[in-house]
Amino acid sequence: MSLKETLSGDLKEAMKAGKEFETGVFRMIISALHNKEIEKKGKGAEPTLSDDEVLEVLAKEAKKRKEAADVFSGAGRSELAEKELKELDLIKKYLPEQLPAEEVDKIVKAAVEKTGAKTIKEFGKVMAEAMKDLKGKADASAVSEAAKKFLANE
Repeated sequence: MSLKETLSGDLKEAMKAGKEFETGVFRMIISALHNKEIEKKGKGAEPTLSDDEVLEVLAKEAKKRKEAADVFSGAGRSELAEKELKELDLIKKYLPEQLPAEEVDKIVKAAVEKTGAKTIKEFGKVMAEAMKDLKGKADASAVSEAAKKFLANE
């Protein structure tokens, strides 16, 4: 069963159980997936999403929730920040486990060595190489920080 089918099944279960919050989050996720399908169809591609594309959409939605929670916390709106974090927790259940910082550092260091990057000007090469291995497994901002750290030491 595909990840999208799993999400649809979980939406149905939440609706049957009368869980309004979960139902709303699942509907938001499925809506985002539908928008991605429309985008693909508009580009002339097959509108069916692969599990990797579904994970990409889930990662974007998780990032939105995290950023919104940070903004709400900074503005003193803790009740809204809590809601966003609760949504984030639900979305994270469908994302693969994130790698610890030490693993990210190892992979980024290997990418720096493989690309032969010496300065921050070659940051893009390092990020492209590192994200091949880390896509979906680590937050891009964490990868970016690690790449900057290694390139600054060079």
